[in-house]
Amino acid sequence: MAEDCLFCKIIQGDIPSDKLYEDDEVLAFRDIAPAAPVHFLVIPKK
Repeated sequence: MAEDCLFCKIIQGDIPSDKLYEDDEVLAFRDIAPAAPVHFLVIPKK
């Protein structure tokens, strides 16, 4: 993973997040600046 990649740092746990779901392939977490009452991101781990 790239050293300067924000999402890579979240996946590695270097940046804290409010995790909603995680498995071997994806991580889902709440957005820090939500644009809607329910706003979350789902990012691939690979």
